[in-house]
Amino acid sequence: MKKRQLIIIILMTVVPLLVFAGSLQAKKYSWKFASGEIEGDMMTVFAKKFADEMKQWSGGEVNITVYPYGTLGQERDINELAQTNTVQFVFTDFGWIAGFVPQAQVFALAYLWPREKYKEVYGEVVRNGKAVKLLEAKFRDRRLQPLGYVTEGWMAWTTNKPINSIDDMKGLKMRVMSNKILVENFRAFGASPTPLDFGEVYSGLQMKLIDGQANPLWVGYSLKFYEVQNHFTITYDNLFVAIPCINRDVYDSLPKEMQAKMKEIFDRYLEETMEWVHQKDEEYKKIMLKEKPSLTFSDFSNEQLKPFAENAKPVYPKFADLGGDDAQQILDALLDDIEKAKAKFGVQ
Repeated sequence: MKKRQLIIIILMTVVPLLVFAGSLQAKKYSWKFASGEIEGDMMTVFAKKFADEMKQWSGGEVNITVYPYGTLGQERDINELAQTNTVQFVFTDFGWIAGFVPQAQVFALAYLWPREKYKEVYGEVVRNGKAVKLLEAKFRDRRLQPLGYVTEGWMAWTTNKPINSIDDMKGLKMRVMSNKILVENFRAFGASPTPLDFGEVYSGLQMKLIDGQANPLWVGYSLKFYEVQNHFTITYDNLFVAIPCINRDVYDSLPKEMQAKMKEIFDRYLEETMEWVHQKDEEYKKIMLKEKPSLTFSDFSNEQLKPFAENAKPVYPKFADLGGDDAQQILDALLDDIEKAKAKFGVQ
């Protein structure tokens, strides 16, 4: 009898320890994060920051390795890798993700966002709006779970001739991301849009295969576009929307507190990325001007952008056909979200 009691006591002691040890092992995560930008650029910087925060928060149980753009393939490649759980995270953008989630092209429609207080309006929309909730379901249909929507600021067009009016766009071969709405936008502006992979833009400009390109201003320095372009113009047509995602099935397998932590981090990064972009724009403009004093930087006035905004409006109805299932519902929700946010912050 005593022997039996001793065995029971041993089992009661050892089995829980084994279970506990097993649970610790189950909590160890080793993940890959593919970035859509090169080393030192926003997506890669904040992917690494996210990895550090998750490791610290988890007491070392979460280990995420970040792969800058080009190390695992092109834009389409890394989104496919995240869908198949070959990598667990991808930092993508509103342009290239459209090949997988066509509804995300809603962010590509030109002149959605007000020039005034755009940071406040954008933040309100992506945090509390209806459209992002509708979009989340479409991402999940494609085995991706968005963790947030940050922005890299206004797109800047680089060209070799100055752009002062919509007449200057006629026949201009502008590189765009592989996104049907962006192509339609530049057609509406009178240009000849030319989709190219990110890694092919410099050589395309250098060899005169394209006349210009559109990206956040700081990218013009990071990718050295200023070496083969003469003018930077901010037309206030698009905010560059960057979307960190995790594989849906991986996300669904995680504890709720870990899911919430991931979203909380990227929600907090919304303001941080905006400030990072502002600082880099100012820093890189000075460097570029020092290296190439002939460069010009200009911002459209409200009068200059009016013809562009007017030409962009006929593209909106095309989104219903190009944006996949429920595209019109998502567009209507986004436009409503923006109007409510503008009212909240007193924007006309």
